[in-house]
Amino acid sequence: MWGYVSGTLVKPNDEKAEKYADLLDVWEANNSKIITWVNNSVEHSIGTPLVKYETAKEIWDHLARFYMQSYFAKQYQLESDIRALEQKNLWDRLAFMESAELRACAPYIARGKEQCLIQFLMAIRDDFEGLRGLILHRSPLPSVDSAVSELLVR
Repeated sequence: MWGYVSGTLVKPNDEKAEKYADLLDVWEANNSKIITWVNNSVEHSIGTPLVKYETAKEIWDHLARFYMQSYFAKQYQLESDIRALEQKNLWDRLAFMESAELRACAPYIARGKEQCLIQFLMAIRDDFEGLRGLILHRSPLPSVDSAVSELLVR
């Protein structure tokens, strides 16, 4: 069934092909089954907008974009809460404890860059809330340098 979600199993469109009707029936039944599974697995408020999509792949792509945007907004809120609690000393101790192996790990470095961007966005004035939101909902996130450049243009 993953082929329907990933888009590798596409809807048959060659009406002259042998057993076209049978292939189309199987594809539509499986696609509908997956759409039903997804709709039954998400909150009603999230599932309602999904009715405009016709394929499981379209729904999957929409949900991937939706949750990625939500992830960065939640990460921003978490970082804001941490700063509000003034736990900077904890972060300084954790940074000191980083091993050389951890610093050489690409996902760890990428996470550190994301965290720098989040902290930069937290530090800018509330006047730039709109720009902050636009940046947080991008995928992939821009670098801190790009965010600063955008801020200077505004």
